[in-house]
Amino acid sequence: MLKTLTCTSLLISLMAISTMAQDNSAPATLSQQLAEKAAGFAKKAPADRLAAFTKGIDDVRASGIEDSAKQVGDDAVDGTLAGWKGDSVTLSELWKEGPVVLMWYRGGWCPYCNIQLRAMQQSLDKIENAGARLVVLTPELPEKAKETAEASGISIVALHDQDLALAKKYGIVFELPEVIAPMYQARLPEYNGNSALELPLSATYVINSSGKITYAFLDADYKKRAEPSEVIEAVKAAAK
Repeated sequence: MLKTLTCTSLLISLMAISTMAQDNSAPATLSQQLAEKAAGFAKKAPADRLAAFTKGIDDVRASGIEDSAKQVGDDAVDGTLAGWKGDSVTLSELWKEGPVVLMWYRGGWCPYCNIQLRAMQQSLDKIENAGARLVVLTPELPEKAKETAEASGISIVALHDQDLALAKKYGIVFELPEVIAPMYQARLPEYNGNSALELPLSATYVINSSGKITYAFLDADYKKRAEPSEVIEAVKAAAK
């Protein structure tokens, strides 16, 4: 009898381990994917380069941009922007029909942006089924945005926020801190078509049908982005 119980207990333990293994095989969240990317970079990057990026994040945060940007409860700023297909989109015409998810990404040169774009693509059906439209904005030129979409295997069409004009109205644009600016001097003009050393926060907003901001993700750390599941919950709340 003791031997039978021991075997039974062993079987239960193995089944429990198997169940835990299955749970751990669940798709990684966006935050987990971003953290993994950051950890990989930290392992191979020179210490001085890591220190420069860390100080750059600290400098952006110290500017107060996270608090001075548009916040929950503020009126959304309208704008008309065009995508690489040449069609124009007026934001207010979209949010009159239902909630809008407004998301900026920095450019196809940014690996964290590409991870976020793929995650949002995978959640697009859930976002739309919750009643919202996803609007992706970027300062990169339309032809570059098209290349970014093709490279990432996404169908999302990014609208061109030329010279970050709309992002500036939302208060999410910052000048690159001196410690990291030299790293972008060749890259940004090529992608954005101007010489400005400026970037937007990787901000995500949810706007309801009254044109009010009901959700805002603002973080000076470019390695952190709005989690799709949180955006979907925000959309559901805005649609009520």
